[in-house]
Amino acid sequence: MSAVKERIREVGIVPVVRATSAAEALDAVEAIRAGGIPILEITLTVPGAVAIIRDLSARLGDAALIGAGTVLDADSARECIDAGARFVVSPALDIPTIEACRKLDVPIFPGALTPTEIVTAWKAGADAVKVFPCGAVGGATYLKSVKAPLPQVDLLPTGGVSLKTAADFIAAGAFALGVGADLVDLAALRRGEAATIAARALAYVAEVAKARGTT
Repeated sequence: MSAVKERIREVGIVPVVRATSAAEALDAVEAIRAGGIPILEITLTVPGAVAIIRDLSARLGDAALIGAGTVLDADSARECIDAGARFVVSPALDIPTIEACRKLDVPIFPGALTPTEIVTAWKAGADAVKVFPCGAVGGATYLKSVKAPLPQVDLLPTGGVSLKTAADFIAAGAFALGVGADLVDLAALRRGEAATIAARALAYVAEVAKARGTT
């Protein structure tokens, strides 16, 4: 297992940073890091996402793992990796994207939902499979059902993950949790309440540790 993937497993949380501007994304990143989570997925829906990835990667170095999210094709994956992305996440299954990331030795977490898609992604070389939108099809109950016949597949549930459901997802066998709006509260940022996000990040770290029995 790559050191990057192992680090993500250890932390257990992948914050999904979506924002309406580069400045907003950077503010979110600082708040999340202040709360003790050194992993950031910058989605390509953020204006100037590749430049943000390049800036954060250069500035933070090994102090944080900067990844690219909402990556839909191989060219975008290569561009993000060239900018410094240490991992790549997609909401869908695109085999050429997996192949590009494997060739560059960067962990890839493609999106899938059904057991057939999940197995296809895994056989194609996915380092872990993002189960999305997990909350829409049963959440932790669904994840547990999928994990039972596929214990060898690392699953990253995204969609429906919250502080209330985090422990259930960990108990269901999640490799790590993809967390969006429940953690990255843009409304709080816009009110000048970055501390709210930092406190929520701390709560997520504690919840995952408690669910894993490491506290």
